[in-house]
Formats: sequence, C-alpha cells, structure tokens
Amino acid sequence: MVRINKLAKDLGFKNSFLIEKCQEYGFVDIKHHANALTDEQASLLRSKLVSGAKQSVSVKEKSGTPVVKKVGTEKKAAGAAKVVSKGSDATTVRRRIPLWKQKAREDLIKGRWKEVTKVSQQKRPRRFEKRTKEVPDEQAVAPPKEKESKVTVELPATIKDVSAALGVKAGDIISKLLIGHNIFATINQGLDGELIEMLGIEYGVEIELKQAKEDEDEFSLEEVDDQEEDLKARAPIVTFLGHVDHGKTSLLDSIRKTNVVSFEAGGITQHIGAYRVETNGKSVVFLDTPGHEAFTAMRARGANVTDLVVLVVAADDGVMPQTEEAINHARAADVPIVVAINKVDKPGANVQKVKQQLASLELNPEEWGGKVQMIETSVVTKAGLDTLLDGLLLEAEILELKAVSKKPARGIVLEAHVHEGRGIIANLLVREGTLKHGDIVLCGQTYGRVRAIYNDHGKEIKVAGPSTPVAISGLSTCPEAGDKFYSIKDIQKAREIASKRERKMREVALSDRQHVTLDNLYKKIEEGQVKEIKVIIKADFKGSAEVLKKSLEEISTKEVRTRILHSGVGGITETDILLADASDAIVIGFHVVPEDKAKILAESCGVDVRLYKIIYDATNDIKAALEGLLEPDKIEQVLGSVEVRKLFKVSKIGNIAGCYVKSGKILRNSHIRLIRDSVVLFDGKIATLRVVKDDAKEVRAGFECGLRIAGFDDIKVGDVIESYEIQHIARRLE
Repeated sequence: MVRINKLAKDLGFKNSFLIEKCQEYGFVDIKHHANALTDEQASLLRSKLVSGAKQSVSVKEKSGTPVVKKVGTEKKAAGAAKVVSKGSDATTVRRRIPLWKQKAREDLIKGRWKEVTKVSQQKRPRRFEKRTKEVPDEQAVAPPKEKESKVTVELPATIKDVSAALGVKAGDIISKLLIGHNIFATINQGLDGELIEMLGIEYGVEIELKQAKEDEDEFSLEEVDDQEEDLKARAPIVTFLGHVDHGKTSLLDSIRKTNVVSFEAGGITQHIGAYRVETNGKSVVFLDTPGHEAFTAMRARGANVTDLVVLVVAADDGVMPQTEEAINHARAADVPIVVAINKVDKPGANVQKVKQQLASLELNPEEWGGKVQMIETSVVTKAGLDTLLDGLLLEAEILELKAVSKKPARGIVLEAHVHEGRGIIANLLVREGTLKHGDIVLCGQTYGRVRAIYNDHGKEIKVAGPSTPVAISGLSTCPEAGDKFYSIKDIQKAREIASKRERKMREVALSDRQHVTLDNLYKKIEEGQVKEIKVIIKADFKGSAEVLKKSLEEISTKEVRTRILHSGVGGITETDILLADASDAIVIGFHVVPEDKAKILAESCGVDVRLYKIIYDATNDIKAALEGLLEPDKIEQVLGSVEVRKLFKVSKIGNIAGCYVKSGKILRNSHIRLIRDSVVLFDGKIATLRVVKDDAKEVRAGFECGLRIAGFDDIKVGDVIESYEIQHIARRLE
C-alpha cells in the first residue's frame, strides 16, 4: 500500500496531478492525497507516468525544442527590449545589451541553458527540470535488497544493535515489543538473549548470539616475547590461609618483626595485606588474607595470585571448616601447600591429631611418606620461624620462578581505598615487568598516571620490579579488588578501553533488568509485597565494602530482604545522607565516620547512621532488624466452651443467649465461633457479656451468663459458643 503523497514525491509530480491521473485511469476511490493505492495500482501509475516522461523528453530532444517554460521565456524576451517615451516625441530607445547577456540568450535558444547554469542547478534544482528529467532504468525499478537469513549479534546488545543487525527500524522493534509483549523499552535499552532470538523468529531471521570477547587482545601491541636470557629469578609470592584466630597475622608479624594485629578490630584481618621479607639474601612476598568465613571471596582472590600457600592450623583447635575451605582454594589454584602447625606452646596442643586430620584431607606429611612440609611454629617462643622460611625458599627453588623485568608491568589489584591526603590508593602486586613513576596504568574500568609508588613499609620508591607489593596513587577511580592491571604507553588508549569496559558493564546491568509482562506479572506483585531494609554501605577498603554487601544480602529470605542502594569507599558524605533520607535507608559505616556536615544533616533529617569495626556486629544488627519485619506466627488457643440453654428476644437489641460455661472461661474481648451440629456458622466477637444484670469481663466454668454476639442473631438453643484468642509469636531467621 502506497499513499498518493508518497508516490507523488517519488515521481516528482504534484498531488493534484496524480489524483487527476488516478481518476483518468478509473481509480474513482482516490480523491485525497492521503488515500492509499494498492501495489498493482502504484505499479501501473509508475509505468504510465515514467514511460510518458521518457517519451516526451525524447521527442523534445529530436525536435530541438528547448525544455523551457513558456512564461519564463516570454518574460526574458520581454525584458530583452524596453520602450522608453520622452516628451511628446514618442521615440523608441533600445538599451544596449551587454555581450554576456546576448551570449546567454543565444545559448538559451539553442537549448544549452542547462549546461551554462550547471553549478546553480546543483544548488537549487528547478521543479520543471525534476519532472522532465529522464529516470535511469536502475533507479526506476530498483531491485529489492536480499534479506539475510542469518545474522550474528554480540551480547550484550541494545535495541539499536539488534536493529542494525536485522535491517529493521528501531522504532518498529520498540513498537513490536510494546504491542506484542507489553515491554516498554528505549533505543538504548539492553535486551537479553531469549528476547533477541524471539525477535529474530518474528522477523524470519536466524540470530546467532555471540558473547563479547575479553579485552586481553587489546594489549597485543604491548606483548613482548620473553627471551631466555632476559628471564631472572623472582621472589615467591606466599599466601597465608587458615581458620579465623589460628594466628596467621601474628605469625606473619613475627616474621616481619612488626605488630599489625594490634591495629585490627577484634583481632580479625579485614583486608588483604602484602609484605616483602628479606631472609638469607633472598626475598619472600607474603599475602595475609582474612580467615573469617565472610571473606571467602577475598581468600579465593588471594589464592589465585600466589605461588605457594602456607596453611596455618592451630595445634589446640585442629582442622576447622575454614581450614578445609582454604585447602580447596589452594587446590583450585593448583599451588603447593606448606602447613604451619601454630600455637604448639599451648597446653592443649596436639600436633599428632592435627596431622591425622590433615592426612584425612589428603595432606600427608613428609615424615609419613607424603609430600607436604608440616612445620611446628610458635609466635610466643619464635620456634620454627626460620625453618618455615627455609622451607618456602626450598619450594620456590623447585618451582623455578622466573620473570622478565625489562617489559611493561603487569599484575593484580589487591585492594583499593581513598586516603584523605593522597586520594585514591590502590594496593598492587607486580607479577612481571617493572612499574615506574609516571607510567600509565589501566586496571578494570579505571586508569591513570602513577604519581607516587609506596612499598610495604610506606616509603616512596621510584621503581618496582617483579613480585613486589606496592601502593600507587593517581588513578581516576577506585578499581575493583582482583582486577588485572597493565602498564601501557598511550593514555588516550587507556581512557578509551576504560570507557568501553564501563559501557559494557552498564549494558550488562541493563540487560539483566526484567520488564513486567503478563507471564511474570504475578511474580512481580509478590516481589512488591516483600519487606526490605534499604542500606547504604561506606567502608575504608573496596574489598571490605564488597564483603559486607555480600554478607548482608545472604541473610535475606523470601519474606524479608536487605536491599543495598549504594556501596562505596571513603567517609560518609552529605550525598549519602541525602540518598538515605530520600529512600528511607540506614547508613552503615565500616571503619569510617561521617563528615561534620553529614553528621549535622543526619541528625536534622533523622537518618540512622551505624558505625562498625567488626563485621559480626553489622550482620547481627541487620539480622535482628529483619527478624522484626517478619510476620509473627499466629497460634490459636481455645479459652473455653459455653452452651446456649435459653434464648431471650429483646426489641431494638436482638437475641440474647442464656448460656452455661461448660469448660475454661469466656472473655468479653475474646474471639468466638458459633457451632451448630459440628459446623461453624459464625466467627466474630462478643458485643455484651453479663452475669445477671452486671457487665462482666470474664465468666469461668460452672457459672451462667448472658451474651449477645455482635452482628449475628441466628442463635438457637443447643448451639455451642467457643471462646478463643490468637497469640502472636515472634519468628527468627533460620
């Protein structure tokens, strides 16, 4: 179907002219430019009018007649001569015509006006030339473009991407989603794979979904083949794993001769620390990971960047759940394990029991014919520390750890936080290459130029080689703990890659959003009834914020849940308080405090700000709050039973039952149900309860009473009225 105005525009005619032709060819229904023609009618008009235009053009070219409007020619001819009268003597004076005008008139007569004014015609084409212009055959009947039967769409994809792949207008896809599937979407809205495949089926195109490639190939230009002569021995990276309070940090303190554990809240390590220790002229890099079960992700991250694992087991406690979990992390990372049996100086220490428990987990000690070094250590007596270091150096020699220092640095982001004076500080572990002051670093969705490099003792250095833990400043934002970092040459390239990654992450987040449809409408309604506590988390380290967020989300249930509105690094600001005020959320600060203005604003707005140093306290408080949101269990308890023995009818009041209390008691404010022939006829409350003529609060067994049921008068002799109450018992989260 083609409208008259659209066809007229394509052929270069006026609407009225085309309507006349339609009437002439017998299309009597066409009377307005908005009327539509069928495909057969449109093809007939095209063939008639286009062929007619060709014939007229060919006839004019044969006869030599210039294609010029008659009115325009007359005006130009009239303007060629002018009659000027002076006084009584009417003399005709002809003005002198310039040579260029005479030349133009001659060209006009000879039909070469089009060539003379070629430039001006390109700028402002004339209507009569457009109508009489010869239409090429390939433009008159353009062959339809063949529709591809199979296309590839890379996920995540938006409506714009799907539109380009299918060759369909984005507006048509949006309309189809709205009308056919009740999905409201915009052109930049992300679509999931199932919806994209469904669109392909509806448009008759097979869609092959393809996941986006990782950005590793973006650094192919930075790759340098490692030459054998450039490889040099590097320090081993050792991770301390084990159960909470088994002495990992204390053992590391003794090796480093520092006192880190005294600065940790509750004696629990809250983030990953990296330290470099010199022993016997060689270096060993230690990673200290948290042992609490909430820090599982951080421990896994530590095991994945290490060369060796030191499994710390307390001799008095033995193997615990987190000990087994640490063994699984080490095995998943495929790294050797050295066991440090700590706290052997305690009275309850049982080294043989620990070895038997570890042997049951397939960690056999060397003295039993196994391959695992098990070293007895003590922080108090300093026993076994040198033996532990020697054992680690021996394992490193067996592994033959080597790296190239003459190349751009690469490594892992261990942690990131905001320092009050230095800005964003990222704790990095350089795996290979050399990191220098002024290098451009790209890690995850952030980038920047290295302004300063600090070693594990807080001293500023200029370069950092392989297997070196450092802290750098100069990044644009806080990177995610566990991201890989790269040192590249072009800051513009780093900015583009970081922006691309951020855009992809945003598209993935949008594609995960589910829209309301008729299929999931009931599910959405149920989700709307879920009670929730909205929380804003601010922590000192990025990893701590991630762990706290995960811990709070895990204690949610189907009925009540914790919704994390925002989590970030740094102190509590006015923006956090305003967000909490607008969304009725509470603010949790983990090792951070609110700013002065934020504290005043929180007090004036009534925003609840909770500050914590230990993760137990935060999770316990949120758990208690969620338990308060749970609907209590309702338990029905029968109080007593009465029998109707006589009925009194009182005008303007209703029926009053004379009753005898058979068992228990009946209360004036209790719930009652009327039972007749073992069938409950009414469930309600008592309107009045009297003994003789006096109102009574309760009547016990063996006494008579009179009562009136509120809103119910169909009472008969022999009915049983049962009195009961509903008890509300608070529920607890499992």
